[in-house]
Amino acid sequence: MEEVKISRVYRHFKGNYYFVENIAYDSETQNRMVVYKPLYERNDNKKIWIRPEKMFLEEIPKREDNITGQKHRFELVEKIDKDYIK
Repeated sequence: MEEVKISRVYRHFKGNYYFVENIAYDSETQNRMVVYKPLYERNDNKKIWIRPEKMFLEEIPKREDNITGQKHRFELVEKIDKDYIK
């Protein structure tokens, strides 16, 4: 499995963009956790989120709400070329 890259932007399959702040480790399992924040306007924009790296990078089944057509939950973005959320 690929590892998440720190200080990079990832796009969620529902279209929003997120900045990966860091990688943390679960104190009980030592599993890698992704620490990230949204890059879009919202009322609680100061929240920082965490998710297991395995889940962050997991392949997703076909879904109606996958507006980006991505294969994985989050995918690394080289260039933000389309605003999926209006």
